[in-house]
Amino acid sequence: MGRGASSAEIEVNVQPRIGDSAIHPIEIGSASLSRRTSPANAMASISGEFMTFRRWRPWLVPAFVIANVVLFSITMFVNNCPRSSPSCILSFLGRFSFQPLKENPLLGPSSNTLEKMGALDVNKVVHEHQGWRLITCIWLHAGVVHILANMLSLLFIGMRLEQEFGFVRIGILYIISGFGGSLLSALFIQSSISVGASGALFGLLGGMLSELITNWTIYANKFAALLTLVFIIAINLIVGVLPHVDNFAHIGGFISGFLLGFVLLIRPQFGWISQQSHQPRYPVKRKHKVYQYILWIAAAVFLITGLTVGLIMIFHGVNANDHCSWCHYLSCIPTSRWSCNSSATYCSITQLELKWVILSN
Repeated sequence: MGRGASSAEIEVNVQPRIGDSAIHPIEIGSASLSRRTSPANAMASISGEFMTFRRWRPWLVPAFVIANVVLFSITMFVNNCPRSSPSCILSFLGRFSFQPLKENPLLGPSSNTLEKMGALDVNKVVHEHQGWRLITCIWLHAGVVHILANMLSLLFIGMRLEQEFGFVRIGILYIISGFGGSLLSALFIQSSISVGASGALFGLLGGMLSELITNWTIYANKFAALLTLVFIIAINLIVGVLPHVDNFAHIGGFISGFLLGFVLLIRPQFGWISQQSHQPRYPVKRKHKVYQYILWIAAAVFLITGLTVGLIMIFHGVNANDHCSWCHYLSCIPTSRWSCNSSATYCSITQLELKWVILSN
């Protein structure tokens, strides 16, 4: 995949800010059931004693934010705008100054620098065996606007999830979702280089949805929470059908996170928790419901199979558009107001989370 030397086309995908879709687990009392005010404080009260889901102190998500900021600073240092352009933005910053707005409206480096730092380039992945780009691209950002929006989204969603489920599970969920988003993007969009954490962030949303489904029996207010979460996800995916938005990264990240959520975010039943500190009563309560085990196995099989097949297809140079004539509509739907084929430099911004895709002519 090559880029035209004369101009670059910039696309920006924006993910709306996630609203508060708190889900309230059921509190089991000696006589009746009541609702907790926060999922973070979910607990079961049996015979006057409280059994609490462990609450973690988040540190991995803030570490991810720091790592992204450091990598962006390194990217700007490597970019060294004054060396290649006489009209840098904020030139008093020296080699940390930004490319001209016509080249990068997000206040960031050039596309050449991003490619050098590890942006997703399908040609390099396939023909030069640089599969590591499927991971490195989710840690790179196209500009100050980009990294600010992405990190706000990560903090807003990720901190709460890490408090609930710990750094190991949320770290795995984030990275594998980003990897899944990169896979699907590389299969369908092969004339571009891309950077951004959209796939990973959509994976966190997918994990939230599957966590609600697999732990359905322990939650109150679940129908309202389900409708709210589905609405938020639908709005984010609908934004992706605007022209020059990489919705395949969103879809791939969401599917990966959704499946992985069934595996990583499963919770034990309150009845089983109560037996850990009391004499067991017969029949002994199961730690998980049967449907939870079924979802766990099915999700693990689909996830492993999907990622494996995707990797094989990419390294064999498969263009998924050749096998699905309508799939391109998942990323762009042409209308009388816009075309899905364009050569002008522009950016389309909607609300919060941004992903930058630089298309070749």
